[in-house]
Amino acid sequence: MSEPIGVIVLAAGQGSRFRQVAGADKDKMLADCTGRDGAVRSVIEQVLVSLPASLHKRVLVTTEDRPQVIRMAQAYGFDIELIESTGMGDSIAAGVAACAELDGWLIVLGDMPFILPSSVERVVAGMAEDCISVAVHEGDHGHPVGFGRRFGPELMKLSGDRGAKPLFAQARVVEVAVDDPGVLWDVDVPQRLVFQ
Repeated sequence: MSEPIGVIVLAAGQGSRFRQVAGADKDKMLADCTGRDGAVRSVIEQVLVSLPASLHKRVLVTTEDRPQVIRMAQAYGFDIELIESTGMGDSIAAGVAACAELDGWLIVLGDMPFILPSSVERVVAGMAEDCISVAVHEGDHGHPVGFGRRFGPELMKLSGDRGAKPLFAQARVVEVAVDDPGVLWDVDVPQRLVFQ
């Protein structure tokens, strides 16, 4: 790929399942967890530090009511794309539109703090203009997911809560096998802050 790849971190979801357990005022993006490197950071910071420096174009999609998440992302060199919706489809569309000129986009979920940097790098290495590159652990598709340039127009049409999974049916999918259960581990409830 001649043009650079961008990374889009989705951090607009409100984490209602997490808040039901932890309390309405608890944002899972800001909850502390111990990363795979042993360091204690917030969930969103664990995600940001795991992304390769080679991905120069960085966009974080979130809502304006998350000033701490915004400041953290800016400290790591991310551009901020603010949206009103909390839907995954809307987030992906806004993130891709913010850097539509690129040759591909790596979609990363802001509530998956335990993905190894090596897994991210392997998914990026599997990216090509006409395919979707996805991390796979023990036969299960996980994250991150890389989309080549051909998928830009379709990604920018996504809306609501539906993500990009429908695009898999019509695409060449490169399954990147990784020995990393972190690619399947999201923090949807407080108990998931401890990686096992």
